[in-house]
Amino acid sequence: MSETFFTSKQASEITGCSLRQLQYWREKGVVVPSISATGTGRSIYYSRSELVKLAAMEYCLSVGLSFEAAATTVKRLEEKQPEFTNPSSQERFMLWWDSKERSLQLVDFDMEKAIASLKAGEPVIPVWFQIHQQLHHKLKRT
Repeated sequence: MSETFFTSKQASEITGCSLRQLQYWREKGVVVPSISATGTGRSIYYSRSELVKLAAMEYCLSVGLSFEAAATTVKRLEEKQPEFTNPSSQERFMLWWDSKERSLQLVDFDMEKAIASLKAGEPVIPVWFQIHQQLHHKLKRT
């Protein structure tokens, strides 16, 4: 079975990212497309798993994370759960404020820890995606 690839324009429409975001993230090495020709008029194509990474990046930015925090979160997701781009992946994580490290940490979702943090006025951002389902619906329309 051959893999389907998507142009930058299709990737933008499917994930809700702008073409400029795709270009910037590509230049910064956050989400690098599988097929990336060089020169003018180059053709760039993203795989389905790269669409999930783009959507994850867009989600992180939409909840108010800075570019650096969003990029780090996507990288940590890949490290912690290499199969997060797989549609069967059901892992749930959260960005949790670690007061000792004074930074958001990607940890397994823990309802009690999340509630305790929220009660203490510390940020908690759930990181589980309906991305696979959303992409499936959008891909059916294209």
